Amino acid sequence: MKVQRCKGTRDLSPEEMTRFRLIEGTFRDCCLKWGYQEVRTPTIEYLHLFTSAGTLTPSMLGKVYSFLDWDGWSGERVVLRPEGTIPVARLYIDMMKRGLAKLCYVVNTFIFEETGKKTRERWQCGAELIGVNTPSGDAELILLALEVLKKLKLEGVELRLSHAGLIKALLGKLDLSPEEQAQMFDRILDGDRRALAKLKSGKAELDAIIFPLLNLKGRSSGFLKNLKALSAQALPEFEPYFDNFIAIVDILEALGYDYQIDIASGAGFEYYTGVIFQFFSGGEKIGGGGRYDDLIPSMGGGDIPASGFALYLDRLMNLIKPEMLAEPPGQMVLVKPASAELWKQAFSACQRLREAGHVAKLYLGEKAPAGSRWTLEIQDKEPSYLLRDGVKSSRTEAQSVEEVITLLEEESERKGSLA
Repeated sequence: MKVQRCKGTRDLSPEEMTRFRLIEGTFRDCCLKWGYQEVRTPTIEYLHLFTSAGTLTPSMLGKVYSFLDWDGWSGERVVLRPEGTIPVARLYIDMMKRGLAKLCYVVNTFIFEETGKKTRERWQCGAELIGVNTPSGDAELILLALEVLKKLKLEGVELRLSHAGLIKALLGKLDLSPEEQAQMFDRILDGDRRALAKLKSGKAELDAIIFPLLNLKGRSSGFLKNLKALSAQALPEFEPYFDNFIAIVDILEALGYDYQIDIASGAGFEYYTGVIFQFFSGGEKIGGGGRYDDLIPSMGGGDIPASGFALYLDRLMNLIKPEMLAEPPGQMVLVKPASAELWKQAFSACQRLREAGHVAKLYLGEKAPAGSRWTLEIQDKEPSYLLRDGVKSSRTEAQSVEEVITLLEEESERKGSLA
């Protein structure tokens, strides 16, 4: 019987792992240079962490992997981590208590998909800015994410902006009960645009403001400023949300960044309270984030504001261009001893080559990989070393490993000067 992979999971080949590590390394390097510190949270968390007020939408909660973690006659229901932000918020409450924290992480998350055709285990690179609520803080996260995507040389990245505060304020003006408002907010965040089409306040003057805002799409803060002026008298409580949104896009405009305002764009998390931002490439969503000032208070962590984002590593892997997958530093050398008596010398040669920055593979009976260039043959006669060049079909004699390293470095310099 053939042993099969579990449905909804994937194996990563060596080439895919090269892409994975490239993205992970680029993300971590950018975050560290922006002053973020790396953390890691457990794969298993208590279920009530995600059912507490203002965490995941009902549709997401219905897709978590949960089971009882038995302890004698009693047990707690636990889940495989369905997203990265909430566990980091818990970590902050447990370990840091108060103050500004800039945290980043690379984690896997688990979401059930009943057909098994879509990936159930997903990887994300995330950053959280905790303890500050300013437009510049939200702009920093957006710019950090865009810098990562730029360094990965992704083209045509689109930034879409929305605002959860405005959406909630709009719903509060409609003839809906609190339960209906929560349900409608969940549907909007899940990307259900049909839900918006059915919304009506029953007041013509109010609808004249609400529906232009719900359907707002633009590339300038002027759209928001015009709507703010239009709603100043009828909806004065909207002013703080407009001011916050305008301040963020003004920063982006001043720095020359493009964006698309789309109030009704979906995000998928109930805990958002302010700006929501999403990143697309080729029509596919590759990341997103936003402000979630109510999350840490709802978890008993005090009045601590926060915002963050995640980039979807699995999707980014498919967008990395081949030229980004740089060859390892140094040369790849296959070290081949002529007899069993020369294994000690072969191991020593491999160690020295690696110390010099090259990749040294010990010959174990395999054929040289296609496209490989260098083979170092160790002989039991003079000269002790024979370096074969598979590209030029030539060979060079050497008396020591140091001489071999010099030959490799000279070839690298020659290649570099030609480039």
